[in-house]
Amino acid sequence: MIYFIKFLYSFVLPPGLFILVMAGLVIWLWKRARKPAIVLLLVTLLLYISSTNLAGDVLIRSLEKQYPQPLTVQGDVIVVLGGGATEGTPDINGQGNLLGSAANRLLTAARLHEATGLPILFSGGQVFGDSGNEANIAQRQLLGLGIPAKDIFIENRSLNTQQNAVYTSKILKQHQLTKPILVTSAFHMPRAALEFQRAGMQTTAYPTDYLASEKLSLYAAKLSPSAGAISTTGTALKEYLGILALKLK
Repeated sequence: MIYFIKFLYSFVLPPGLFILVMAGLVIWLWKRARKPAIVLLLVTLLLYISSTNLAGDVLIRSLEKQYPQPLTVQGDVIVVLGGGATEGTPDINGQGNLLGSAANRLLTAARLHEATGLPILFSGGQVFGDSGNEANIAQRQLLGLGIPAKDIFIENRSLNTQQNAVYTSKILKQHQLTKPILVTSAFHMPRAALEFQRAGMQTTAYPTDYLASEKLSLYAAKLSPSAGAISTTGTALKEYLGILALKLK
């Protein structure tokens, strides 16, 4: 019963509410203007499909499975890419926090450092005027986790993945580091690996922050619209467009 209620509830809030309104307009238009009704029906179906967890999971898994996580790693530095941060928000030892994806990436890097003893280079700047500087926040949090300052490098200027790769490459050359282990979200890894390759670096991919489970199951909630699902769909499409743009350069 609880899952049935959740399914119905998904049509009370956006995007489910908008889908219902658009479906109602299709019915209202059908006998008045058939062609506009058909166009609106197609748009409504596209919105519905893209806002389901089923579509989001299928799209994001197709990216996440491209680079399996290695059982062992060999390299001389752990390179972590940022994924967003807040500014001025309270933290245990200061202000500013990494967003979910960036925090997951940082946690993975810290665990890899503990297992390998390799230094960490965190790459990410202040992307927007009201967001935090990702690398500066990451440095503070890594120090708070007990990682020595000598094992932490930061690149705090980059605003996108391309700049992550270019600016990181310069820092690695300065420190004569040539075998980076690249840590980023699994869905982001295909595009990130291409950017680092274009910047002249061969990396060992270590994906983390998975959004889709390994096993894909089908149940009612997978077919209910949600803001989270449409965000996942949008994230996957953004990555594919970025990969396409890179390959067309």
